[in-house]
Formats: sequence, structure tokens, C-alpha cells
Amino acid sequence: MTAAVRPQPMNGPSRAAAVSMLIMMGRDRLGMMTSAAARYGDAARLPVGPKELYFFNHPGHAKHVLADNAANYHKGIGLVHARRALGDGLLTSEGELWRKQRKVVQPAFQSRRIAEQAGVVAEEAAALVDRLRTVGRDGPVDVLHEMTGLTLGVLGRTLLDTDLSRFPSIGRDFAMVQDQAMFELASLSAVPPWVPLPRQLRFRRARRRLQTIVDQLVDERGVDSGDRDDVLSRLIVSARAEPDPRVGRQRLRDELVTLLLAGHETTASTLSWALYLIDRHPDVRHRLREEAVAVLGDRLPTFEDLGRLRYTAMVIDEVVRLYPPVWILPRKALAEDMVGGYRVPAGADVLICPYTLHRHPAFWDRPEEFDPERFDPVRAAARPRYAYIPFGAGPRFCVGNHLGLMEAAFVLAMLTRDLTLTKVATHEVVPEPMLSLRMRGGMPMNVSPAG
Repeated sequence: MTAAVRPQPMNGPSRAAAVSMLIMMGRDRLGMMTSAAARYGDAARLPVGPKELYFFNHPGHAKHVLADNAANYHKGIGLVHARRALGDGLLTSEGELWRKQRKVVQPAFQSRRIAEQAGVVAEEAAALVDRLRTVGRDGPVDVLHEMTGLTLGVLGRTLLDTDLSRFPSIGRDFAMVQDQAMFELASLSAVPPWVPLPRQLRFRRARRRLQTIVDQLVDERGVDSGDRDDVLSRLIVSARAEPDPRVGRQRLRDELVTLLLAGHETTASTLSWALYLIDRHPDVRHRLREEAVAVLGDRLPTFEDLGRLRYTAMVIDEVVRLYPPVWILPRKALAEDMVGGYRVPAGADVLICPYTLHRHPAFWDRPEEFDPERFDPVRAAARPRYAYIPFGAGPRFCVGNHLGLMEAAFVLAMLTRDLTLTKVATHEVVPEPMLSLRMRGGMPMNVSPAG
């Protein structure tokens, strides 16, 4: 930090509010961040239990922390605590281990590979449409459950070359892992993992089941990993290169568990939020259907169709603006820094919150409204780049976002072309900020033919 620069004072509640803030973080994390942004502006110091959180809510601040000076910021509160639940996978690892893991999986997400996987994604989307058409005859369908099954199917075929539908407990087990990770955050890991709380017992059972699944996937692949180029084979080869086989095996487990979670969770949540918002805006559904019919006719989409599904892409962009899959980006400052004129001490916990940044009234007109037209290229051109970061930013930008966006575009186009989904009127949709921004308790919808 330059000595001649005098830091600006930061607003925020008094230290006396630390306990109440800790309770609020456990009960209403979105409300806590929204209230802080509205009350204290673009920079606030928030006392939470024994900690002080430095909350920044401006595109320039996000750019500095996530990109310009990213080397000074490691993963922070929440993800550090989630390590006890997830291990050292790509989501939680740091430094040289993270760079090595990223290098191993990166080739699987190159444009050429994603184009090759388009056919698989389209087939899985078509199977989803057929399934909804069938099960919807018997009453409402939980679309979050269905989207989770879809995204696990896509992940299994595209990245692991396997059928994950034979493991029906995966979705439920990951819900328990997320619950434990958020418990670690809310309690600041103050509760030892051996304490036999019902939540912790459920988590340990879920973690064992997930480890059994990944062990089975690895054992099934056997000794021919070097003959394939999917993510599973790459991870196996990398693990075998570890000098200590036990370390290699554990890292392989951690990385596969993280891949299974991150590879399906964010897209399933995005699709569920999209169906919720489309149902509330029939004009958007009508335009989506018109575009799908004009671009696709009655055939399956191809990779070349992505550029022609322009309005579909705008709808998805607006969905993840309002409900960003990565709703919070916690970091820890390694050294003292200045962010937008505010002093950040070494060791400070720093928060960038896409959920509030995407609602900043200085950069978004009518920020609470669902308006896909705001992503028309002409309107979007004047917006600061870092006002919109639904998949993070900088070196740790989500590696699988392009595959997820293709999946979302294909599914939305085919669903709106062929079916009409309407939320059960009595069901209340409640956001649940876990590792991604989920829907609490799913979302039952009625299914009928398009018309």
C-alpha cells in the first residue's frame, strides 16, 4: 500500500452487532448481504462473530480483488470452511495444487471439445422432454429434481464417459454435503467434526457414499485410463503420478466429488430459476418458443445453433443476473491492500457478492425486474465488465461455464418449443444460498403440451 494514500473510512455496524450478524449469516445470508449493500454502500466492514468481513459491492472493487490483484487473494470464509466437507478439490484448493488441478481438467472444456459434446447434450435434453411429457400426466413434477437428473446425465456422459443414473443417491448426498459446508460457514468451523450432531452424522454417511461411488468409477476405468481423454482419465493419470499413492488416491476422491457437485449443481439451479421466471412472464415464453421453432424446427439442436438462439441466450443471461449460480465470492487477503481507496489489512476476509452486485442501481435500471432485453448487445455495451460476474472472474473463473450455458440453451429451447410448464400456485419459491443459489424444497410444476 502506498503510504501517501490516505484510506477512506468504511461504514458498517458496530462491533456490538457481531453476535446478531453471526445469527443472521446462519439464517438469512441473502438478506444480510442485501441489507448491507443498501445501508452501507459499496464498501462495508461487517462484524460477524469473532471476525470482521470486508464487503465490496462495486465493479471496480470486484475487478481489483478477482482479477487485477488476484494473486493476493486466496479462497476465503465459507470455501475454507467447506474444505472440511469437500476436501482439496478444484473448488477449495490453492496455490500450486490448484494450478495443477486446473491444468489437468482445462482441456476437457476447450471449445472444440464442447462442440463435440453438443450431440450428447441435445440427446439428454430430448430425453428430458419425453420424460416430463410422460410423468407430467400423473400430476405436478418437481423440476429441480428433474433438472438435477438431466445435468448429472450430461456430466456423466460428457466428462466421465459413464452413466450416473445408476447412482440414485447422488443428488440427495450432495444436498447433505452442501448443508454441512454451510453449517461450517455459519459456525465458523467451531463445532468439531466428531461431535455426533444429526447433521454431521448425515453428512458423514453421505460423504462415505460419494467416496464409494467415485472409487467405483475409478475401479471400473481400470488400467486403460491413458487411452481416453475425458476428465476422469485425466484425473486418474494425474493421481498415479503422485509419489505417495495414498495422497494421490485422496486427491482423486476430492477432485471427483468436487467435479460431480460443481458439474451438475449450478446448471440445474440455473434451469430451475429459468423455468420459474419464464412461467411468470408469458411474453418471454412466447418469444422463446417462436425462436426455437424458427431456428430448430422439429429437430434436435446442434452446436452451430447456439449463435442463432440469441434471445434464448439473453434470457439465460438475465436469469443468472438475478440468481447467479456463484452468489458469493469469499476471499482472504494475503497482504495488506487498497481496494477502491479502502484499506484491507493482511489476513482480512473479503466478500464480493454477485447477487447484490447484479442488483446495484447505479449499473442496472429496474434491477429487481426480469428483463432479458437488458442483454441486447447495444444496451450491454455501456455496462462495466465487472458489474456482471455470475460465474466469478479472473483466474478462478468457472472452468465449465461454456458447457453449462450450452446445456441451458438447448434445454430451454426444447422445453419451451414442446411443453408449457406452470408452477403450482400454492408453492412458494424460496432462494437457498448454499454453495450455489438453489431453490429450497424444489419447485413443483404442471406439464402440458406447448400451445
